[in-house]
Amino acid sequence: MAKLILTQEVTGLGAAGDVVEVKNGYARNYLLPRGYALTWSKGGEKDVERIRAARQAREIATVEEAQQIAEKLQSQPVKIVVKTGENGRLFGTVGAAHVAEGVEAAGLGSIDKRTVEIPERIKATGNYTATVKLHADVTATVDLQVVAGK
Repeated sequence: MAKLILTQEVTGLGAAGDVVEVKNGYARNYLLPRGYALTWSKGGEKDVERIRAARQAREIATVEEAQQIAEKLQSQPVKIVVKTGENGRLFGTVGAAHVAEGVEAAGLGSIDKRTVEIPERIKATGNYTATVKLHADVTATVDLQVVAGK
């Protein structure tokens, strides 16, 4: 078992700043290469406090505010313009950063890309959904319209 400090939220495991124990392969092959975690050490307690402080600064303060933002996000679809090849296939995929930029461009406020979860890989134009975790108790479902651009 490997003891790690999460640097960002991992679904089903914990939030940024949490100290978790996971199997060695999961840590070595998934969490560490993607930058989701740091190896735990006795000196790492300073890192835990720094990560938690940064998370609290980014977090939406109240549940009511998070619910208002969720209502805005669910009120209209977010249009994401991407470069495409033949038959509407994308060059690459649409990621969380694209969704966060699309939300901001639509005038729905700004969200942290680390709170966006896309359940399926978006490789073609069309309509999709993404989930945004705004608060520990509030999540919003965002409708995405992926369209071809220049």
